[in-house]
Amino acid sequence: MDTTALRGAYDRLLDAAALPGLGDADDGGWNADEILAHLIGVDASIAAVALAVVAGSRPTLDNRISLDTWNLDRIITEHSGRADLIDHVRSQATILCDIADRLSEEAAAVLVPTLFFSHDVVVLDRPMSLADLVDGLAEDHVPVHTRQLLDLRAAPGHA
Repeated sequence: MDTTALRGAYDRLLDAAALPGLGDADDGGWNADEILAHLIGVDASIAAVALAVVAGSRPTLDNRISLDTWNLDRIITEHSGRADLIDHVRSQATILCDIADRLSEEAAAVLVPTLFFSHDVVVLDRPMSLADLVDGLAEDHVPVHTRQLLDLRAAPGHA
């Protein structure tokens, strides 16, 4: 797989996460640390799925653990601050991209039963190829969270 787009998406996200003055979301959504913790969970899950496919397992992907408030708080608490969270996302994104770069065409084509929720609503419940899962990070998931981070800086009172 070619992860050039995904690596670029992560570069933009990490730049946004390092901006000063990121506050709370006006709509009660996640703050920057929660967004980064969510990404840590998602990236680890997709990397684990990719490695399981290579090992010959039949993995599934369910994003609910990466949305769970208790789990997000646990991940945040395990880090010494935003810079540490950013470093973890950077490291994990590199690992995920390195794994994806080495996937054979056959492994990338393996269908993975996938269940995605957003705001307690099922947004996806169907098999997706491993390649589509990785590409979806670059095309949608990471840019959406980059925009969320940028919106935290633009929020009134968050100069």
